[in-house]
Amino acid sequence: MRLMIRVFAVSGLVLGGILATAQDSYTVPTDAPANIKRAIESSVRTDEQRARDPHRNPAEMLMLSGIEEGDYVIEFAAFGHYYTTLLVDAVGADGHVEMVDMPWTERFGGEPGRALAVAHDNATYTQVHYNEAELPDEVDAVTMVLFYHDLSRESAEENVDTADMNARVFASLKPGGTYLIIDHKAEDGSGWRDAMTLHRIDAQAIIDEVTASGFELAVTSDLLANPSDGRTLNMRDPSIRGGTDRAVLVFRKPM
Repeated sequence: MRLMIRVFAVSGLVLGGILATAQDSYTVPTDAPANIKRAIESSVRTDEQRARDPHRNPAEMLMLSGIEEGDYVIEFAAFGHYYTTLLVDAVGADGHVEMVDMPWTERFGGEPGRALAVAHDNATYTQVHYNEAELPDEVDAVTMVLFYHDLSRESAEENVDTADMNARVFASLKPGGTYLIIDHKAEDGSGWRDAMTLHRIDAQAIIDEVTASGFELAVTSDLLANPSDGRTLNMRDPSIRGGTDRAVLVFRKPM
C-alpha cells in the first residue's frame, strides 16, 4: 500500500466536488493506477452508482486511501452498495474486502451485503457490534463513509464507544495502514451536538478522537467540499441532500 497525497483542483473549483454542479459526467484521472481504473470502469457497476460518480470522485477517494491490488480492506458501514462494489474490484482476486455492519443496520444493508459477498470470492459480510468486533491483523486499509456520526445512539445496542472502536482499528492495521473517514460536516466547534438531529458531526471531533488512538492525520481533503452548505440543515433536507459539505479525512498508523 502507498498513500497518495495529491491536490485535486481545477479552475479554482473543487474537482468533482459538490461545487461543480455543472459537471454531469465523471472522468477517471489519467494518473489513476490500473486497478482503480478497472474498478471505476467495471461492468458490474450499476447506472445508479455511476450517476453518483461526479459528486463522489471515486478514483480520487481510492487513491487517497492508497488502495492497491492485493490489499485487505475492512469497510465499516458497508451496506453493500457504492464503495463496496469499487473496492472488490480495486483489490482484485488476491485482495479481500471485509464488510462489517452494525446489527441495527440490517434494514439498510443486510441483504445487499450478503448478496455481494456471495457474488465475489474476495468479499465477506459480517454483522457485529463495533465494540465486540475481532478484526484481523495486518489490514491495509479501513474505511467508514457517512457513518461516524451515527455511532452515538440512544440505545446501548446501537451506541458505540468510539475510543474502543478506534483502538481496535489501530491494532488491526499494519504500520502505514490507512483509515479513511468521510462524513457530513457540522458547524465548527459543535462536536457531537448535531449527530442525532442533523446527522452531522464536527470534523475536528473526529480528528481529536482518532488521533487520540495513536493515528496520524495524513490527509484532509476538500474533494467533497461545498462551502455553500451552511451545515445547519439535516443532511436529508431536500435542499441539500446529496450535496452536503463533507469531511474527507485519511489517518495513518505510524510506521
